[in-house]
Amino acid sequence: MARYVTQRFEVRTPPELGGGVRRRYPVAIVGAGPVGLAATIDLALHGVPSVVLDDNDVVSVGSRAICWSKRTLEIFDRLGIGDRMLAKGVTWQVGRLFHRDREVYAFDLQPEPGHKMPAFINLQQYYVEQHLVERCADFPELIDLRWKNRVTGLESGSDGVRVQVETPEGGYAIEADYLLACDGVRSTLRRALGLDFIGQAFEERFLIADVEMKAGFPSERWFWFEPPFHPGQSALLHKQPDDIYRIDLQLGPDADPEVERRPERVIPRIRAMVGDRPFELDWVSVYSFQCRRLERFVHGRVIFLGDAAHVVSPFGARGGNGGIQDADNLAWKLALVLQGEAPPALLASYDEERVRAADENILHSARATRFMTPKSEIERVFRAAVLDLAADHAFARRLVNSGRLSLPCALGGLSLQTPAEAAEGLLAPGALCPDAQLEGDSFLLNQLGGGFSLLAVGGVVVPEGTGLPVLRLGADCDPHGFAAARYGEALYLIRPDQHVAARLTGASAAEVQAALARAKGERS
Repeated sequence: MARYVTQRFEVRTPPELGGGVRRRYPVAIVGAGPVGLAATIDLALHGVPSVVLDDNDVVSVGSRAICWSKRTLEIFDRLGIGDRMLAKGVTWQVGRLFHRDREVYAFDLQPEPGHKMPAFINLQQYYVEQHLVERCADFPELIDLRWKNRVTGLESGSDGVRVQVETPEGGYAIEADYLLACDGVRSTLRRALGLDFIGQAFEERFLIADVEMKAGFPSERWFWFEPPFHPGQSALLHKQPDDIYRIDLQLGPDADPEVERRPERVIPRIRAMVGDRPFELDWVSVYSFQCRRLERFVHGRVIFLGDAAHVVSPFGARGGNGGIQDADNLAWKLALVLQGEAPPALLASYDEERVRAADENILHSARATRFMTPKSEIERVFRAAVLDLAADHAFARRLVNSGRLSLPCALGGLSLQTPAEAAEGLLAPGALCPDAQLEGDSFLLNQLGGGFSLLAVGGVVVPEGTGLPVLRLGADCDPHGFAAARYGEALYLIRPDQHVAARLTGASAAEVQAALARAKGERS
């Protein structure tokens, strides 16, 4: 099977340079990676135009982010590319952990039945970006995707931003009400505003390689501590489409990145791992861990998402998934503000909610790094004891950390949610709505839409005059009982990003409207 062939996108003359009418954009997005592209599509689905500026004219080089979690797949499905990703990606649910030459234990991530999306798929970032670019073409009046448009300067004021842009045909400036910084870990916009990350950078270096080969390895996540083929270090193997395998090898803090990425250094390491079978290197890089973030993600009219806002280690698949979930959290809020349906104060909740998520990811990532790269004799003894016990004792397996795999962040207790008393069998405000298969091939999350709605499960009474669309799920459209089991009999106010804003069983229309106002940031 042929590996991915990169194609260059058409570079068009911007209207600002071609004699066209100059206009102010509601949103400018810098960076056409997965996060920036997801954000522009989500805004388009809410009817908000945006211009996307990227300094390149190709998708990402190398597989980069490959592990896409169930929640992120649900977001991509809402954006219109979920089926394409499932068709191309490698679905997996089993992980195996090895210590030296023995398997310690295996785990199964298969979610309960009745969900549309699997626990994880592996799909190279360049395919994801390609799918997103193709989806952008469905919104010609709302998405202006500009390649080879490099941002060189930024002026931010109380009423908008002005961005300087360089192209092969010359420079120009555009104005926008809001600017989304999706330009990665080396963010130009972060530097332009004089911002820096807080947190910890780790010295340990890892080799990452995409290897094309015919092999019988199953579609599973294999992780080794101190394997015989790479003594004293750790290793990871993941299967991708097109007979490409992702291999990560720990190198130690003193490794020279320039030396270690040379083929004469990489090939013997890979051969020691996979044996004498033929293989070809598709992409090689050397990286070190960071677990850091901006202190705040919202800076006036400039808002940071993805790696421009926070960075974690790749073990646990929390970087790419976290960035897509940033876009999912922000787009509906920004749309409401721009359309005059919510106050600008709503955007502060993006900072509140996604900083919590970033801190959660950073905590898990830092713990994984410490377990994978012990720095003292006590830490090494502890790890060896845990790995020895984990083969036979479940309690020890909870202490093994090769990267806690990405899960969505719950938002309970934060400002947009209306508090509710704990109740057995009912979802708490702030929880993410679980999917549920309904009739035939219909799934609950696909029925919720992209705006606020009421979800009525069972025979619960819905008050008249709320002005909100209502999705009613009785036994007739819940033949498997999945929705009843996961939601109980209750009335929920659901946010556009499919989180529970309030549980409203027995509420009046006025109480529903009060919860809606709070979820839109209108609480005094």
